[in-house]
Amino acid sequence: MKELPYEQLLVSSLNNKDKMLSVESFTYKSLFLSSIVPDDTNARFFPAIFISDEHAKLFVNRKISKKQLNKLYCAEDHVMIGKSCIINSTKYDSQDWKKANETIESIIELGDNISVSELIQAPTLYPIEDSKYQILTGHRRFFALVYANGYDSAAQFKLYDSKPLLIKIKQFQENASRKDLPQYGKLVAFGNAISEIEVLNTARIRVGLKKLTIKETATNLGISMGAFDNFNVLTRYPCVISAYESGLSYSFIRSKKIVLESESKYKTQYQKTVLNVTDRKNINDEIKAQLTNSNYPHTLTNSFKFGSIKSLKTIKSLLTTNILALDLGIVWDDVDWDDYSTVSTVMTTVVDYLEHQD
Repeated sequence: MKELPYEQLLVSSLNNKDKMLSVESFTYKSLFLSSIVPDDTNARFFPAIFISDEHAKLFVNRKISKKQLNKLYCAEDHVMIGKSCIINSTKYDSQDWKKANETIESIIELGDNISVSELIQAPTLYPIEDSKYQILTGHRRFFALVYANGYDSAAQFKLYDSKPLLIKIKQFQENASRKDLPQYGKLVAFGNAISEIEVLNTARIRVGLKKLTIKETATNLGISMGAFDNFNVLTRYPCVISAYESGLSYSFIRSKKIVLESESKYKTQYQKTVLNVTDRKNINDEIKAQLTNSNYPHTLTNSFKFGSIKSLKTIKSLLTTNILALDLGIVWDDVDWDDYSTVSTVMTTVVDYLEHQD
């Protein structure tokens, strides 16, 4: 049976006042890992090929080589995962190779933990054709299960009765709530979720409803208005996402400041109130220069200074006082701890305050 277009499914659900837009039924079920398929459109996915427990054992015992496995599984430009082994077959020292290695490290760490304790949060799945199941959330956990127990093993999963309508929103909700996930993945997940909400808004208009407000959108994404504004600003220009994909380590607050300052400077310089496509391209180039060029005037050196401490009493106070409770006029929640200049200013203020106490 041919699947209905996505927007038509949303319209049908809204017309029927179906709860599946917010709450969908699920069960917990034990499934073989070999019956599960990753989602290659998910920001948490990387090009994985799963190898049998037998071949993994042969590789670990050095009875089969990486070259032989590459040929057997056609694994060039992929990462092979099996019990107790992960083999990076992407081009050596390429950007893909470096990114894959970072993910591999986190998978091995999680897999080692799974080997000695239970997985606290089960990955979520939904059924697809041929008695297979696709991962909705929890790609890294699934890869870690393969590494820890083998591709032929079974594990407990949260299984939806059918494919959820708002897949990208659900994926973003999980990405946004995890502090240990790369910033690049969060930005991509946000963009995908917003695209899904745009389709949802079109469907709402078709059935006589209003578009979701910004506040309602943030609520549906499971984030605060402040976090929504951060994501919204950072996804306005493609160079920001590209910079994070290439390994940019700036905090979102710091990058957001660069974006907003670049926009403001451009609008003032060219007396603009509304930006067209050409304007945004020019601003994108300006932001890119700041995010990628270490010699750019606005980038900061990786060192901080806050002057000399003259009193032993000041050192003692610095080590024993809860400086966050001092009346310094500092909004601690707004401090960018990845910005060396900001940290230097904060520490200078703290030391100066302590130096002048009786």
